[in-house]
Amino acid sequence: MLRIGIPVIGVTDIPRAVAFWTAALNLVVAQEWKSETWRTLDHADGSGRALGLLRSTSPVEPHPRLHLDLFTDSAEEQRTEVRRLVGLGAREVDWDLYPPAPDFVVLADPDDNVFCVVDLSHAPSGGDDSTP
Repeated sequence: MLRIGIPVIGVTDIPRAVAFWTAALNLVVAQEWKSETWRTLDHADGSGRALGLLRSTSPVEPHPRLHLDLFTDSAEEQRTEVRRLVGLGAREVDWDLYPPAPDFVVLADPDDNVFCVVDLSHAPSGGDDSTP
């Protein structure tokens, strides 16, 4: 039976990406799924795979068609998590497609892959296609 596995992020620096994403999402490296060009990250609670990191040489897309949404339950939690992620090496993106009163903040990881931190108490942000 076919099923969705895990999202995979292309990165230029595997160790840097491992450091960022394990700290950002409380993940651990799966020892049986790693190589020079690949890391599988698991949920720290042992509940399974969470994210794949693949070494990539292709350029980052400024407006990717596929991205991660990370959820928070309130605006306060969103602000706190955005500050924490920036402290881990993410950066805020000057996103040109924000809708009025967005429920999300666009960040980029240390490899410049964009992702969103979404405040679920404020979602959805207009139901349009403005998110990355």
